[in-house]
Amino acid sequence: LQAGDITWEQGLPDWSRGDGTSLHAADALLRLGLGGAFELQLDTSYNRLSAAARHASGRSDSSLGLKFALPASGDFSWGLLGSVTFTDGARDFRGDARQYLLGAALNWQLNPRDSLGAYLENVRSNGRDDHLVALNAGRALSDAFGVYVEAAWQHAADAGNGSMAGAGATWQATSRVQLDASFRHRLGGVADTWQAGIGVSVFFGRNGH
Repeated sequence: LQAGDITWEQGLPDWSRGDGTSLHAADALLRLGLGGAFELQLDTSYNRLSAAARHASGRSDSSLGLKFALPASGDFSWGLLGSVTFTDGARDFRGDARQYLLGAALNWQLNPRDSLGAYLENVRSNGRDDHLVALNAGRALSDAFGVYVEAAWQHAADAGNGSMAGAGATWQATSRVQLDASFRHRLGGVADTWQAGIGVSVFFGRNGH
């Protein structure tokens, strides 16, 4: 994003299910271009939890992040994200302590239509670290429509390891509006049985792209 550009990304919502519990989360992410290679991010969500003997709803913790991403160098691009998540959510969706995230995204444009990507993430809280490694391959079917497949491995300090795989699609409806849909399924270990979501991204900058 250029300085002063704003993008709003909204889940419509996302859904996950595991161990007999379903969670609907309407995640809202506001991105503000600061100029140069920097971007400020504000994130929170409204959640509804359903289980056999428990139901709850409320806002999750909010997070404040800073993204650094240089323009692509040839066919390769990368970005870094650092954020802190506060303990200000509703009681049922509040973390025990602040979380500190450091993530790195890498992308290789193989040709005008095909790309490969990787995302590496570490989250530290209460002196413990959770890790995530995700790989994806995408293809542009047209100037407006694209599809991708992905696989991820995660390690939670209090739960163990798990893995998931899935697929998704994106549609550039206008120069300012993009829609996306995705699903994931557990391959093994400790992870949600299913995840799925629909989202919209709206660009409020001076020039649509």
